[in-house]
Amino acid sequence: MNFRLWNLSARDNVNLYVFVGVLVIVGAIFGALLVNALTLEQQQELADEIGVYMTKIKVSEHLSPATTFWSSFFFYGKWLLLIWFLGLSVIGLPLVLVLDFLKGVLIGFAVALLAQELAWKGVFFFLVATAPQNAIVVPALMIASISAARFAYFVVRERLFRRKGQLLPPFLAHTAVTGLMLVMLCVASLFEAFLSPVLLERVTPSVVSAEISPPSSKF
Repeated sequence: MNFRLWNLSARDNVNLYVFVGVLVIVGAIFGALLVNALTLEQQQELADEIGVYMTKIKVSEHLSPATTFWSSFFFYGKWLLLIWFLGLSVIGLPLVLVLDFLKGVLIGFAVALLAQELAWKGVFFFLVATAPQNAIVVPALMIASISAARFAYFVVRERLFRRKGQLLPPFLAHTAVTGLMLVMLCVASLFEAFLSPVLLERVTPSVVSAEISPPSSKF
């Protein structure tokens, strides 16, 4: 079994990492700009939701870590499983890139919205609430996406054009990479369930004390 096909080090796959990384960054920029495209009513509704969410965190004494863990793990797991399946389908590879772009959009939108409503306190809240697990989730999804691209490239080059090579070894290699990334997502979910609530309980009171400002009329 030739696992050299799945040497996913940044040094040997720098072009793929740069490409996927740029997709995520461009998605984050797009998500940040998307906040400015919201109507006044939509911005106000989101501002109210932020206030309600932070108030719930402030007054909640006990959140269920198990519920939070399984909710996060299933969400990340379904995202990863979709990447794995789209890579196997070969023709679904463009959708893998769309998912990477969408992940960037979600991050950029969240940061921009919190920054708009709470200024630097909003950015600080994001760094505490979601940045640590995203530091694990984003690389895991990027590696899974690159593995999917490698598998699709192998199938097109070896099976369709050259009509040689065994499909089982790259399939097992791609699946093994996906399994390893699932472990990383499990770690991210554990952090989100057990450590993030503790951090949020410490920083949320100071953030809640900042009044959620109404959207500016320039939008």
